[in-house]
Amino acid sequence: MFTVTYAQLNAWLTAFLWPFARIAALVAAAPLLGHRSIPARVKIALAAFTTLIVAPTLPAMPQATVFSAAGVWIMVMQFLIGAALGFTMQLVFTAVEMAGTLVGLQMGLGFATFFDPNSNASAQVISSFLNMIAMLAFLAYNGHAQMIAALVESFQTVPIGSSMLGPPGFRALAQWGGAIFASGLLLSLPVVVALLVANLSLGILNRAAPQIGVFQVGFSVTLMVGMLLLMLMLPNMIPFFAHLVDTGIDQMGRVAAALH
Repeated sequence: MFTVTYAQLNAWLTAFLWPFARIAALVAAAPLLGHRSIPARVKIALAAFTTLIVAPTLPAMPQATVFSAAGVWIMVMQFLIGAALGFTMQLVFTAVEMAGTLVGLQMGLGFATFFDPNSNASAQVISSFLNMIAMLAFLAYNGHAQMIAALVESFQTVPIGSSMLGPPGFRALAQWGGAIFASGLLLSLPVVVALLVANLSLGILNRAAPQIGVFQVGFSVTLMVGMLLLMLMLPNMIPFFAHLVDTGIDQMGRVAAALH
């Protein structure tokens, strides 16, 4: 008769549940994988399948039962680590959305919004457009595979036995947020500057010839100039998105190293 002792059952549970907590937290917080359009069952299945592959390669687990105080604390730590790593990559797409918001405001499309189910808020058209382009570039450059690989490496950098997370990790995450928003501003800067020049030109034209009716043609001009600039910038945006993704993957490793 097949029998299982409590020690064996606890070893199996700890070998699966603790890595699953970190992987599931990253899947929930990461871009693309954590999108609301993906069913929760698919996310759980992806996290469980990844855990089944990764768990046999991990070092020995701490000597603690799953439902003890120490075991629950370890699981909470795994959730925090996975969420921090997923949020690190999520900031990359937040910067892209911020760039689209700045461009849309300068183009006069600040009123052109629709409901975004991922953030439960209104999103501008240009922001959503750039976000979709960034998602496609993320898939084309295997960013999702690199992100999962960085997560697997984090088990070596921050072992499951770590009972306390270092404050430098969260400080590195906050500093990464400032740096990535600067990248978003840099991405939108060419269009913003060009539209600023166009608006200044329209203002000078309005002073020189008020009968033209600049307020009637100004929206069409700024919209046309913005669309033309976006079309011209698109071939250069894809490498820029790839650079942001590569930088985000590297930053995941830095945050994981600083958390230990």
